[in-house]
Amino acid sequence: MALSVSDLPVIYTLLANSLSGDINVRKPAEDSLAQFESRPGFCSCLMEVITAKDLVSHTDVRLMASVYLKNSINRYWRNRRDSMGMSNEEKLHLRQKLLSHLREENYQIALTFGRSDLEICYRLPKGMVRLAFRVSSTTSIASQFFDYSWHLWQTDVQNILHGFPALAQNASELPHGDIYLTCERWLLCSKIIRQLIISGFPSDAKSLQVVQPVKTVCPVMLNAIRSFFPYYSSFQEKHPKFWDFLKKACTKLMKILIATQQRHPYSFGDQSVLWHVVDFCLNKITNPEPDILSFEEFMIQCMSMMKAVLECKEYKPSFTGRVMGDNRVTLQEMKKNVSSSVAGVLASLLPSDRVVLLCNILIRRYFVLTAKDVEEWYQNPESFHHEQDSVLWSERLRPCAEALYIVLFENHSQVGPVVVSILQEAMNGCPSVSEISPELLLKDAAYGAAAYVYYELSNYLSFKDWFNGALSIELTNDHPNTRIIHRKVALILGQWVSEIKDDTRKPVYCALIKLLQEKDLCVRHHDLCISTLKMQISQSRTFTDLLPLCWDSCFKLMEDVQEFDSKVQVLNTISGLIARITEVMPYANKLVQFFQKAWEESSGESLLQIQLLTALKNFVAALGYQSPICYNLLMPILQSVLNVNSPDELLEDSMQLWETTLSHATAMAPQLLGYFPCLVEILERSFNHLKVAASIIEGYIVLGGFEFLNMHAPTLAKVLDLVIGNVNDRGLLSVLPLVDVLVQDGFMIFKFCYNLSEINCHMPERGDDHDPSKTAVKTSSAAILARILVMNTNFLAQLTSEQSLLAHLQKAGFSNEENILLCLVDVWLDKVDNVTSTQRKTFAVALSIILTMRMPQVLDKLDQILSVCTSVILGGSEDLTEEESSSDNMQSSQLQVPSKEFRRRQIKFSDPINQISLENSLRDNLQTCSALHGELFNTAMSKMHPAAFAQLKQALNMP
Repeated sequence: MALSVSDLPVIYTLLANSLSGDINVRKPAEDSLAQFESRPGFCSCLMEVITAKDLVSHTDVRLMASVYLKNSINRYWRNRRDSMGMSNEEKLHLRQKLLSHLREENYQIALTFGRSDLEICYRLPKGMVRLAFRVSSTTSIASQFFDYSWHLWQTDVQNILHGFPALAQNASELPHGDIYLTCERWLLCSKIIRQLIISGFPSDAKSLQVVQPVKTVCPVMLNAIRSFFPYYSSFQEKHPKFWDFLKKACTKLMKILIATQQRHPYSFGDQSVLWHVVDFCLNKITNPEPDILSFEEFMIQCMSMMKAVLECKEYKPSFTGRVMGDNRVTLQEMKKNVSSSVAGVLASLLPSDRVVLLCNILIRRYFVLTAKDVEEWYQNPESFHHEQDSVLWSERLRPCAEALYIVLFENHSQVGPVVVSILQEAMNGCPSVSEISPELLLKDAAYGAAAYVYYELSNYLSFKDWFNGALSIELTNDHPNTRIIHRKVALILGQWVSEIKDDTRKPVYCALIKLLQEKDLCVRHHDLCISTLKMQISQSRTFTDLLPLCWDSCFKLMEDVQEFDSKVQVLNTISGLIARITEVMPYANKLVQFFQKAWEESSGESLLQIQLLTALKNFVAALGYQSPICYNLLMPILQSVLNVNSPDELLEDSMQLWETTLSHATAMAPQLLGYFPCLVEILERSFNHLKVAASIIEGYIVLGGFEFLNMHAPTLAKVLDLVIGNVNDRGLLSVLPLVDVLVQDGFMIFKFCYNLSEINCHMPERGDDHDPSKTAVKTSSAAILARILVMNTNFLAQLTSEQSLLAHLQKAGFSNEENILLCLVDVWLDKVDNVTSTQRKTFAVALSIILTMRMPQVLDKLDQILSVCTSVILGGSEDLTEEESSSDNMQSSQLQVPSKEFRRRQIKFSDPINQISLENSLRDNLQTCSALHGELFNTAMSKMHPAAFAQLKQALNMP
């Protein structure tokens, strides 16, 4: 039975319960979700949970839903043997939903969306590409529809403004349902007009065609905003429903203006539009009415508009030249002329005094913490940190003002002295901190302003003098209210990292550690996220000495924080530290204890465990060949996450940790040896992680050797049989190198050799060169079969004569009259120039062996075979490859600790092909061929080109 909208409350409750730390709550929820997975409509329900506006703050539930969505798409997009998969209707619905939420603001949810989009894109029919061309046919329709919609919009706004005076006079007894319905229709009509302007016309940034509706609509919409504002305060007191409409309408109209400017910058840049809009926004930012100042949503849009205009690349002056004597007006010349015109408009709108005023207003008014901010900070420092520093700049007024300030500084660097002046004024006005005063809050704002534009302000301000004369002194004051300043000091140290030179490095490091040890969680978080990570670019001895304190501070912070985002940030910092320091061994015991405790406390929190697995992977990689010291921690974790009952969302990170453990192991631990069968269960679910799986298999083969193969040969055969023939060419290319290693060691499992010969012989002869993946598969398969022929000629002959193989090839269109070995000869001859030197020698030795077979057709290819063999022999001394040149390294590194990479090079160095003398093999096989074919052989040899024959004599040292 399909799930529907009525099941959403149940799905939401199960998702929330699946995040519970109580196993009695979590386990039933996970089991129920697993049962829902295969039911139609499950993915659609998940999508509704993720995109529901009233659930935006429930990040953990939405993120868990996005993980389930990604995994369900991976499993059920295609029809499966145990499930009917998704209906076409649901697939279409999910595509549309995913495409409409590509700008998801939560980074982790956006990442899982991206993976889901990628999974779907792999399965889109080619005809879907044609959708891109439909836009070109919508312009004429948009123009016709626009006229009707615009007329309706204007009529409605006139009726609304005509009815508002009566409402403003407190005529609450009058019925006003009709006017409210008009308001609702007008809002809908505004959305339609926006869509028509944005999507109904090609962007003028590319076409340079004026979009007339932009010039028509934008000034009228701006006037509508101006007409609504006089009713703002009266409606707030008397008519809250219409007050909400006014806020929604003004915000919506400003958003339409911003979207129009970004889509059609040149049409918007006309003086009749740009001048009035920018002037209006500047006035609202610098001199707003008292009521409007509290209208944060609208103020954010005004600042966003200013930011969009200031950073618009189409409005920047162009410095491209033109060919002398060429009088044609090129597209670039037209753009340059328009840009120059717009630049003139902006210059008249933003003279120096107005730029300075705007800079002062942003810092002194919008950067300053409010009483409400301070209260929220003191009540919950951790939550305040995330609300202030983990949101997008367009969501809150202060981050938006900061973003506008940065863009203003980039475009008008003359405000540098202004910022320095404000900074000096604030520092002089508040030399010490005791109580929260306007002077203290201005100092906080000025510090923030100096931090955000460090790259330009360094021309006016010496960091060394600033740090020694003020910033370091700030940190000596332990008054509780100094947390406000300490938070900005952390920001400054992080932003000004490029200015921290050798003589100030040590005191800055000490300051960072002190900030990380503060009592206030907001300060500690700010130091953690802004400063500590950025300082790790230095590998100086000074910081290394402070690492123990840094580790302890991070571990303590992990214990103190409560929110999921906080824990993730701490884990990311620890993971970043591990990846950047040159020597992790001295801190290994502390890290093992930390990870052990963190993993135990993360039970049931899959999202947190994902971060822990990533940090563990970095830890194992940093330990390198010393990684076995953490096996007591690592093996139980691997066993738990590789279990078939482990949550699917942990699979990808679990496999990466598994692969990293094998890559840095010095020997095959018994526990690791026992985990290999888990790979069958993983690959039976899907091939999404085949590349990592192939690396894991290689690790077992290289590291485990005979012990592994003796124990798990049937399982390995099952894995290869599961993959070969059931994956695409890219998947095969991940697995074929493993088969080559197995064949090299003499472990020729008949089943997968059968599949390889099928792949190689059934490969179409035409069109492969136009598909690099198919060519690579064909070449790799041919190299393996050549190796089989060299190492066990009888086995390959038996393999190619198997009736089951011949019958299978016949079904695929392979003619009975064609000889499989001769087909292989053609492939070897064709691909010999596209392979590695070892594979070239393998091809040449295999071709020389072919000469000994009783096949007269071989004589037809004799000159080609001898040409290949000759070129390999004569080019041997020049074709020194990495594998061959590494022999010296192998001999000179006897004391090197064994590892996967070391043993991989050992296998390459001990390749039996390297021990074979192609010269002797060719000489002997030519004699055998002569004896088999007699005069026919002599005739074939006589047809060789004299130059080729001379090279053959040189290669074989013939007189």
